[in-house]
Amino acid sequence: MITELRPYPAYKPSGIEWLGEVPAHWDVRRLKTLCSRSALYGANVSADSYEPSGVRFIRTTDITEDGQLHGKGVFLPKCLVEEYVMSDGDLLVSRSGTVGRSFVYREERHGTCAYAGYLVRFVPESSTSSKYLYHFTKTFCFTDYLNSVAILSTIENVNGEKYANCPFPFPPPTEQIAIARFLDHTISRIERYIRAKETLIVQLKEQKQVIVQDAVTGRIDIRSGQPYPAYKSSGVEWLGEIPSHWDVRRAKRVFRPRNEYARPGDTQLSATQAYGVIAQAKYEEKIGRKVTRILRHLEKRRHVEVNDFVISMRSFQGGLERAWESGCIRSSYIVLRPITNVNVDYFSHLFKSCGYITALQITANFIRDGQDLNYNNFCGVDLPFPPRLEQQEIAEALGRRTENTRLSIRRTRREIELMREFRTRLIADVVTGKLDVRDAAAKLPEVEPYGTNVASSRELDADGAVPIGEASVPPTIAS
Repeated sequence: MITELRPYPAYKPSGIEWLGEVPAHWDVRRLKTLCSRSALYGANVSADSYEPSGVRFIRTTDITEDGQLHGKGVFLPKCLVEEYVMSDGDLLVSRSGTVGRSFVYREERHGTCAYAGYLVRFVPESSTSSKYLYHFTKTFCFTDYLNSVAILSTIENVNGEKYANCPFPFPPPTEQIAIARFLDHTISRIERYIRAKETLIVQLKEQKQVIVQDAVTGRIDIRSGQPYPAYKSSGVEWLGEIPSHWDVRRAKRVFRPRNEYARPGDTQLSATQAYGVIAQAKYEEKIGRKVTRILRHLEKRRHVEVNDFVISMRSFQGGLERAWESGCIRSSYIVLRPITNVNVDYFSHLFKSCGYITALQITANFIRDGQDLNYNNFCGVDLPFPPRLEQQEIAEALGRRTENTRLSIRRTRREIELMREFRTRLIADVVTGKLDVRDAAAKLPEVEPYGTNVASSRELDADGAVPIGEASVPPTIAS
């Protein structure tokens, strides 16, 4: 039914450059005229003063980008409950973090709530649909407006008056409800599709991890797909038995720290779990946003060569990262270089295997005292060491065996990216009047409104709420 949507029969200039034309029977009004009142700040309370009051305290970090609540939250002190308590249908918009992060409060779903600082609260008039306003806050029109009035390019510096002055396209009340109903239904289906694809990626990664773990520890000869002829005890708990012709070596006998400061002209690198150690500019291009840059103690940055390994702040979660480019990296990271004849591809697989990561975690007390992994942690995990030629053959066989899995993960991620782009474009086209959804909304079945679930999409994935087979093709709107 989405493909059957058409523009409205007549349009008029909105008078707003970034909004363009709107349907001829729509108005354009400032947000403050659509709401009976608004409040710039919620309560700013220190953690020490929280007291049980039965009223949930909604903070910016409690609101997901898809308009849901997650986490347990905290309780507002009794002395502040009355001033900041919310009513059914109130709209919250964040002034910090992700632009456009907003939330419509539904009392029957969330219980009594209050809102925290850096949230702007709007109480829509009876002629205004809070869900319609909510969907508009998800558009590029709204975020572009906020960026245009931001001070120093930070949205947290946009004051409440500027929020309230944002122009909104304003359809008749019945049409607002139809638009919100159509988008609730459509986005709900898109979200189910995305969650199913995310679950598929998790399963593909787990499948790949099993193959890698068995190959790099010698449980299976990846070249033949069969166990090795004979095994012996490794004397290492996390390895168990290894093929009888393999060795076990101390990590410090295989890799040593590269204690060299950055060279003049070194490119700044980023250690990433997804892409390894690559140029920071290249990483920003891949993720589509800027990352924190090193501005102090530049002289203490560490030099990195291609095929070195880096112990980063996330190594306890995802293992060691391989360097694909030479350059320099922050001084808090440990750079490792091989000191013996090894196949780097084999150790790339080993250092990202689940067994090795678990063994690395056991060496550390960082979870308790906040310290980073260091070279001593690395030295605390002995390494399996097949013959040099076999290391190469294992790495090559793993590459062939996992190629289809890698391609499937890449293809699935691209599908998710395209569906998110489609969702964003659809919301913008509908709430700004580029597409007429009145007839489509009237034919829709009753569904759970989008954005009212307390659990996040990740929590739903963990509970297995959406079978993969239910979203094998992009969603369509069925009458």
